[in-house]
Amino acid sequence: MNAQPPMPRLEDLDDASFDPFALQHMQKVTTEDPYPVIRDLLSKGRVHQGSFRDLFETMPDVEMEGLNHYIVLSYDLVQQVFLDAEAFGNHDAFKFNLGRSFGRTVSAMDDAEHARFRRIFQRAFLPQTVAKWGESVVQPVLNKLVGRFIDRGEADLLAEFTHHYPFQVVYSQLGIGEDQGPRFHKLAIAQLSSTVGAPQGAESTAKLGKFFAELLEVRRANPGDDLVSHLAMAEVDGERLPDEVLISFLRQLMNAGGDTTYVGTSLVLTGLLTNPEQLAAVIADRSLIPQAIDEALRWESPITSTWRAARRDVVLDGVAIPKGAILNVNIGSANRDPTKFPDPDRFDIFRERSVRPFPFASGPHVCIGQHLARFEMARALNTLFDRLPNLRLDPDKPPPRIVGHTGRVPEHIHVKFDVK
Repeated sequence: MNAQPPMPRLEDLDDASFDPFALQHMQKVTTEDPYPVIRDLLSKGRVHQGSFRDLFETMPDVEMEGLNHYIVLSYDLVQQVFLDAEAFGNHDAFKFNLGRSFGRTVSAMDDAEHARFRRIFQRAFLPQTVAKWGESVVQPVLNKLVGRFIDRGEADLLAEFTHHYPFQVVYSQLGIGEDQGPRFHKLAIAQLSSTVGAPQGAESTAKLGKFFAELLEVRRANPGDDLVSHLAMAEVDGERLPDEVLISFLRQLMNAGGDTTYVGTSLVLTGLLTNPEQLAAVIADRSLIPQAIDEALRWESPITSTWRAARRDVVLDGVAIPKGAILNVNIGSANRDPTKFPDPDRFDIFRERSVRPFPFASGPHVCIGQHLARFEMARALNTLFDRLPNLRLDPDKPPPRIVGHTGRVPEHIHVKFDVK
């Protein structure tokens, strides 16, 4: 049997003490609850000039500072912006942030270029591929994490489970061992520190780019069943992904895939645990899990606000928006629009579902990995419900408290359960 080629080594930041997680946490906890501010703004109009971030943060976003921002709030207008890719594009919005952090990312493409590369990426996320990952990649991670606290009868599900689970799945999907996983996670998050002008942002982008270029060489020479091999070999009509596009996707994977699933899993657990009657219903009838996930992602969208750029002069709800303006498309506001969702602040998995929320955006740029994210969330819930009998909030510790103005997530989820 031929020996497996050695895995490339990731370089740490020159300043190894730099902590991007502390910076990320500081930005999240500056806001307790953005929805009163959002509701007040919506009551005054569905489109406003200004930056959504500036409503909550004093630390400027140096990459987007000085641009002409407009906030779009209602469900109908958010949907219009997402669906009208001719008038509202991604490239001129995301070139300032994701483009700088990740490189030539498909998230910052429009029109035919975006459609061409997106079709190739989707080949790596076919249902049969995702289903295979369930047993070979996802379940072993779940079993390992739950095994660390199952005999205690209590746990902090955020600190011990949700904050590790999706990222360890990403390590496995990429074939990165646990010895390098934490460093990979650190660099992936550090890329985003460019928003506040930290030099570690560009440094992380460069070091991850070098690592993934070397990893692609290894996988192409010795393809396996991992995600990098699938992406490296995937093609549509004879075309494969250029290295710079593929590397940008891999740079972004930890944030787009890991972070979204971590937040989403934490939110659905918070919604259910703080509504014990709904939790009991889902545990008794697992067919309710998909609608519980849908409701959690409506109630607390993993990404509260995203961006589009006006590709021409447009008028939106009577407001003239010039070409080149940045639209802060408020998914959180749309998913709590009272004209579409009665009593929108209430978590209710049994609410009438005639209107679909869009936590993963909509239109041509809808999240490529949304089905994988839902699959991972469902698998996590089933594992917890199967292995932690009588799962409930710990009455002796503070209940979950969701914080942040975007990427909202609780800081802890303290639970108790019966030990078998």
